[in-house]
Parts: sequence; C-alpha cells; structure tokens
Amino acid sequence: MEKPDGWKDYDDFVEGIDTNRLPSSDALVGKQFAIALSSGTQLALDFKTKDTVAWSDDAVSDEDWYEAIIVAPNVYFVDITFSTRPRDSLSLIVNTQSLRVLYILSHVLEEKIEGEPQVTQEFQTGVLGGTSVTPKGPEPAATRDLIGLRAFYRYSPNHLYEHIYMSSDRYAWQCLVGEQRGHGDVDLATTYKFDEGQYIFTFREFIIPVASVFFYNWDDMRSTGKFLGITSDGMIENNPAGAFIQMASMTYYDKSWAPV
Repeated sequence: MEKPDGWKDYDDFVEGIDTNRLPSSDALVGKQFAIALSSGTQLALDFKTKDTVAWSDDAVSDEDWYEAIIVAPNVYFVDITFSTRPRDSLSLIVNTQSLRVLYILSHVLEEKIEGEPQVTQEFQTGVLGGTSVTPKGPEPAATRDLIGLRAFYRYSPNHLYEHIYMSSDRYAWQCLVGEQRGHGDVDLATTYKFDEGQYIFTFREFIIPVASVFFYNWDDMRSTGKFLGITSDGMIENNPAGAFIQMASMTYYDKSWAPV
C-alpha cells in the first residue's frame, strides 16, 4: 500500500510515546534463564548488567542490549536487540512463578511485498527452566477475547489512540491526539492470552514498516511494550512505548455471525 500524502513516518510519532511507560528494572541482573521453546530450541540468557545480556541458542551466542520491565507480579517483559541482526528484535514475556514464557520475534523485511506489511512476527511458547520442569497454569495461546473491545490508549499528553479489535487477525486504530491526528487504518494483529487479565497484543502495519509488541495488564490498566520500524531516513529503530488504558465499550456477536 502506498503511503498517502501527508502520512506521518515512524519517527514523526514515536518521540515521547514512552512517557506513560513503566520503568526499566534491574531485577534480573545476575540471574540466568534457561528456556525450552515449543520449536525444540533451547535458549539461554545470562543477565550481566541492567542492559547487557549474554545469550545463546542451539546455533549461535552473543552479548547484546536488553531491557527488562516488571509488568505484573512475577511477570517480566524482556526486550532484546541484536547488534549483528538490526532487523530483528526479540520480546519475551516470562512468569518466574508459573514458568510460562511467550516468545515474539519481530523482523523487518529487506523489501516490501505488495499487499503485505514489511514486518513479520514469529510466536512460540516456552518453559522457564528447560524440559526438566513442569510449568503451572494454562499455556499462553492465541485468543479471541479482545474481539469487539473498543479502548483508548494514553501514551503521553500528546499521544492518544483509539483501538477497535475487529477479528482474530485485524484491528482498527485512529489517532485522537498527536502528530498522527486524523490518521487511522486497519492492520494485521495477533493477540495471545498469557494469564487471567494479561494479554500480549501485537500488530504489523501496512502503510509504514512498523511492528509492535504490548503487554496488557487489566488489573492496573497499563500497556507496556515497544515498536520496531524504519524511520524516514531508512534507519531501523527499536523504541519503547507504554500507555494508560481506558475501556470504552464492548460489542458482542452472535456465534453464527461472529468475526473470523
């Protein structure tokens, strides 16, 4: 899809969009995570400092930047970027009590494919502690729970967005306050239920190359996450974001004609 005249770029709206975000935490410094992913891959993380993690999987190892945020009791949002793979970023949602993990790898494609977003996302579930431990509670899974919800997201005094969750793979948004005021679209989205009152919402935009990962906590009505996208000068950036959530309404559908 061609960018309409006057459409804002990624770097036009991202400044200050982390104003209402939860703070980073150093709680993982000195800790090690061993995660068994649903693909069979074993992922190891050694948190050296507040922003440096040594990691390895079945094929490679390295040290890179990370950020950890406590988004709910015993739950961490861990975001990792890769110096040798700037088009990738990895987001992990980890519950250190239930031992459940959700893995989201966001990727910016080299070239745009007509009719598709220039970003992709891969999802895997995992278990903290490896294959020898038994996790508690339900495994994170794709959900339809948000379909029909309309809500407002206040990222800062200059960032207010409305979301309408339309189906299992699409949502609509519009900017009510901010640089993108008057702009809106329907984009591809994926939602996972992580636990009761806890959701991971992701989307992939058509018009500009940007992907997002957000953790929703209904208990404190906070959204915590990030954007990965291409700026107007062609640079790839991984930017923090977070908002206060205000519910607006819920539409309920008859089962015989509910959205896909």
